[in-house]
Amino acid sequence: MFYEAASCAILRSVLSSSMCIQAASLGIPLATLVHNKSGVFTTRAIMDAQLAVERIRALATQRVVTFLGFSDAGYEREAQLQKLLLSELSQFNPAQAIVCAGATASGIGMVYSLAQQMGFRTVGIVSSLALAQGTARSPNCQHVFVIDDETWGGRQTNGQLSSTSQAMIDASDVMIGIGGGAITRDELEEGRSRGKIVRFHPADMNHARAMENAAQQGKPPPLTFGGDAQTLFQDQQGEERA
Repeated sequence: MFYEAASCAILRSVLSSSMCIQAASLGIPLATLVHNKSGVFTTRAIMDAQLAVERIRALATQRVVTFLGFSDAGYEREAQLQKLLLSELSQFNPAQAIVCAGATASGIGMVYSLAQQMGFRTVGIVSSLALAQGTARSPNCQHVFVIDDETWGGRQTNGQLSSTSQAMIDASDVMIGIGGGAITRDELEEGRSRGKIVRFHPADMNHARAMENAAQQGKPPPLTFGGDAQTLFQDQQGEERA
């Protein structure tokens, strides 16, 4: 208690008292709160999956709505992506839902700016590799939960989910995929098996970027751009509605 009170006194010039109280109630060390240029506060504390889920659940009022898809691979039709995101977001009440994604700004990270404009609170779950590699995070992601993980996510060679994917699934009530690769596929598949509400929209990754990445890796150019997640839904017309 002394540590929290002292920290609030020291940081009061940059943190509001309500932010101090919220951080203390969630067990977030105030020393890990960072103020970036956009004025968004995030936590850089690396934690395990269970603790991250507990803290996200403490923030959420009713539902955690998670968006999954391409990140660095980008999207071929960004206008279509924006339309899909707005359509999905419009089905939820900002007072009763919190929007979650992978914390980064690229690709599916477009959801953060749209969600904030509509009044949603936003959180992100990301592997600690993002810190190690200096990955840019979205300035519109209010709370970042960094998971102690040596991978970016998905199933490992032993068939078990990575810690990051475990946190993503456990924290979610609704999982919405828009395109996406193997990690998105694994998370949607596991979420569906656990009875989560799952929806999927096919979308192509950025074609030029995909061909450039293949060339850099000495691989032949891709013949399709829909991503691995699409294979889960090829014979389906969609999932249950939220």
